Amino acid sequence: MTLSLTILLGLVALICFLGGLNIIFKGAMHFLPKEQPAQPILDNLVRFLGGIYFGCGFLLAYSAFHAEELGNITYFLGIVVLFSGLGRLFSRYKLGSAGRYFDFIMIVEMLLGLSIILLAWLR
Repeated sequence: MTLSLTILLGLVALICFLGGLNIIFKGAMHFLPKEQPAQPILDNLVRFLGGIYFGCGFLLAYSAFHAEELGNITYFLGIVVLFSGLGRLFSRYKLGSAGRYFDFIMIVEMLLGLSIILLAWLR
């Protein structure tokens, strides 16, 4: 169980590192129409959240290497991952689907979070 948990935590850490860096480098303007005027406040918030996303990668990487010692904190890590998927689900509910790719990512995030919680409970 601990090996599976380590692999899942490492996978989520990799996702956080890559996704966070992507958002930090691109900023909000990359996702808006080209004719849209600069949005410094929105860009600042998006890059801030990208930094949090990237920073969580360090927390999850540390957790992957110390999975045996984590105890109940593992449940909270699983909840964080689960809620990332639930956030996408809420976005889908409010605005509609962003496409099949993002729907797939949403399902994967929820399954990863639930899997981390389940593996923490089973060990």
